[in-house]
Amino acid sequence: MGGTTMHCQELKKEFEELAFTYMDSIYSTALRLTRNTADAEDLVQDTYLRAFRFFNLFQPGTNFKAWIFKILTNTFINHYRKKSRTPQQVQFDKVEFMVKNEDVPETPEWTGFDEAKYGELFDDSVLGALTKLSDDFRMVVLLADVERFSYKDIARIIDKPIGTVMSRLFRGRRILQRTLEEYAREEGYLCES
Repeated sequence: MGGTTMHCQELKKEFEELAFTYMDSIYSTALRLTRNTADAEDLVQDTYLRAFRFFNLFQPGTNFKAWIFKILTNTFINHYRKKSRTPQQVQFDKVEFMVKNEDVPETPEWTGFDEAKYGELFDDSVLGALTKLSDDFRMVVLLADVERFSYKDIARIIDKPIGTVMSRLFRGRRILQRTLEEYAREEGYLCES
């Protein structure tokens, strides 16, 4: 029994060493995918939970970064599918005043987007352009251009052929280029040609 405990501790230590190396990359990719801090944190937590749970299936000597990004991608896709099938729920106490014909409270509890908190994030034209991409294009562009994965690794992560990866990357980059060209012209960085 002592050997099993020792083996579990060794696995845990090995997982921590590998996993925490990529935490910043995982979080920044999750944030770009979800476009929401709370959802990104949940996605990272779910990713690491699944990665730890199935760490015994990871083959030492292979690309851990690609393996954990595949888990991130699958977790995001599964959550997105589940979320799209689940109708939006409204808390009764938040809309109760409408039913009772009472006046709307002067200061609502939830004020929506916090510009001070996210202002810096949304001033970034590249991030703005990235958010306009579909999830499929954005995922491939992020994995290739931000995380620097090879086409082969991206194909494994998203479970698509390399040709699909190349096509999505080309199309995603082209959309980004058009979006950023418009922005550059509007801001006076490019002259009209």
